Amino acid sequence: MRSDYETLKLDRVEDHILVVTLNRPERANAMNTQMGLDLRDLWRDLYVDQEDVRCVILTGAGEKAFCAGGDLKERHGMTDAQWQHQHAIFEQAVLTMMDVPPPIIAAVNGVAYGGGCEFVLLSDFAYGATHARLALTEVTLGIMPGAGGTQ
Repeated sequence: MRSDYETLKLDRVEDHILVVTLNRPERANAMNTQMGLDLRDLWRDLYVDQEDVRCVILTGAGEKAFCAGGDLKERHGMTDAQWQHQHAIFEQAVLTMMDVPPPIIAAVNGVAYGGGCEFVLLSDFAYGATHARLALTEVTLGIMPGAGGTQ
């Protein structure tokens, strides 16, 4: 399993526990295209070889946000073709997450909006800090929730 992801921080805290941190705290850990690629690759690699990982803890960098959803600043100005390409990457990340053999625990350490909320829902178990907030806020922007998970 790679460890040089641009938007993720990986830590083996014990022999069998992998902590995956969404690492864009300056953007409230919002998912940009690179994070979609990084997550897709990480989940795919864990599907193929768990390297003795028995549990994955997914969290966000900082104390304010688990994941604020999609990076709307990156999305602003995208052509339809660029957006469709990005959305396909996000769909692949979600679908590969659902296939990871070890259980995934979402450690929700702040807001989990939009796609961040979807990550929580896709996890096998979720534990939230007292200040954690979950919401599918896309509808207020005229965007349909859903990174493509069909199950």
